Amino acid sequence: MQKYGLIGYPLGHSFSKNFFNQKFESEHIDAQYINFEIPSIKDFKDVLKFNPELHGLNVTIPYKEQVIPYLDDLDEDARLIGAVNVIKFARGFLGKTKLIGYNSDVIGFRRSIEPLLTPSHRRALILGTGGASKAVFHGLKQLGVESTFVSRTAKEGCITYADLTREMMDRYTVIVNTTPLGMFPNVDSCPDIPYEWLTPNHLLYDLLYNPDETLFMRRGKERGAVVKNGLEMLLLQAFAAWEIWNDKK
Repeated sequence: MQKYGLIGYPLGHSFSKNFFNQKFESEHIDAQYINFEIPSIKDFKDVLKFNPELHGLNVTIPYKEQVIPYLDDLDEDARLIGAVNVIKFARGFLGKTKLIGYNSDVIGFRRSIEPLLTPSHRRALILGTGGASKAVFHGLKQLGVESTFVSRTAKEGCITYADLTREMMDRYTVIVNTTPLGMFPNVDSCPDIPYEWLTPNHLLYDLLYNPDETLFMRRGKERGAVVKNGLEMLLLQAFAAWEIWNDKK
């Protein structure tokens, strides 16, 4: 039996575990998916040692960046983003296993947002500067969309919410929320952007998917903007992980 899994801490409710085990059952694949909740990235070596039948791993917070020194190689996207959420176990010379890091978040995001983009969507605001924001930036760049990061505090390479003028809101017609603001159970919160300046030309994309429609999305919809949550991205990045593990990417 092949084994796949997820490393992170804490894990709690795991989309990946449920998704892949249901996939294995429905498609009669002789495999199982296990959560490896490790309190330190140093425990990653034990996961490898005691699970020699592993064929692939997903990586979630807080280890998407910390796991990189433990890998043998990185895919170009993962190298540019500086974060890994998929590890491929490649069988190399004399049967030695080679660990290669990939980023399927960028694949899922790019495939999800691309059908919504129009010629007027040339510039984007990325709300938040965490790990997910890097994948979003890279995905938009691949689609020819120039991006600017927005943070609550002033820092190099980004602007603050207070800097968002009417002129900027008119120019930046794609807005992607990568922050946890609005996630269940805190459904009454949302990023502090000037929603009154949104128009039907705007596209608001929220990486959150619980609730289905966040306050960020709802306030955009009230101004006629196109809105989308992150559920499809979540599914597409899982599909991409399976493609990576099985040499179909």
